[in-house]
Amino acid sequence: MNTECSWTTYESPLGKLTLTAGSHGLEGLFFPERAPALDELNRDQPAFTQATTQLDEYFAGARRQFDLGLDLSAGTPFQRAVWSQVDAIPYGETISYTELAARLGRADLVRAVGAAVGRNPLPVIVACHRVIGADGSLTGYLGGLQRKQALLDSERATRDSTGTVPQFGARQLALL
Repeated sequence: MNTECSWTTYESPLGKLTLTAGSHGLEGLFFPERAPALDELNRDQPAFTQATTQLDEYFAGARRQFDLGLDLSAGTPFQRAVWSQVDAIPYGETISYTELAARLGRADLVRAVGAAVGRNPLPVIVACHRVIGADGSLTGYLGGLQRKQALLDSERATRDSTGTVPQFGARQLALL
């Protein structure tokens, strides 16, 4: 992460998220207690208006895909390839790590794919919560499995709804 990054916090149904950005775009989203030490002089809420607006829309069930400038340059070429495939997983759907590795043409690298997914610097935005175990089980998530389940439940409910947007907060917040 860029040490001179600007940052802000965002109150979400998942808790207080910390967003960081450098000159080339959004570069980090951190769950509570996972944010690095940041210089208060670099806090810049106005610089994150588009990101926080899109997060509001996502959590309200009105946004299915983010359209933000992202800076994923801190990742290796392999990690960026994995994150690109993760970003292509449709809203409300899941795939396994095995399938993700196959999509990359590297079925032999399931563990490496899993490690790259786990290093995703922008969870929620690059929706790594949509990657699950081959048996359908939830597996590791930086924000905790309860947050992963909450995100998946909200997306499925929104995707399957017939015009009404489900309330994200009550059940999910109780899990945190």
